[in-house]
Amino acid sequence: QVQPVESGGGLVQAGGSLRLSCAASGRTFSTYDMAWFRQAPGEEREFVATIGWSDGRTYYAEPVKGRFTISRNNARNTVYLQMNSVNPEATAVYYCAAGRASLSDYDRARAYDYWGQGTQVTVSS
Repeated sequence: QVQPVESGGGLVQAGGSLRLSCAASGRTFSTYDMAWFRQAPGEEREFVATIGWSDGRTYYAEPVKGRFTISRNNARNTVYLQMNSVNPEATAVYYCAAGRASLSDYDRARAYDYWGQGTQVTVSS
């Protein structure tokens, strides 16, 4: 139904900023919720942020609240993750996911059916 494709990863200094993009390839479909997850080496994939595609509501994992912002551009069927004040703990592969989440599972990987390949973010110190 939708194929997320991430871009924008790279190397950033601690305290700096980076903006990730996630585009739905081939189609615009307004009913999907979109989310960012990240996975560091040897760790489980963890929830970062989500945005409702229809209502625009956002939810964040506690560690990134106040520093990361998820947003969308409906015309381009694109979701962004603005990462500010990054620290070395933000080093991970960041994945964009699409699905139909609820208030009870929006922070769980199982709520999302379609995943991008990920983009590497490395924070230097």
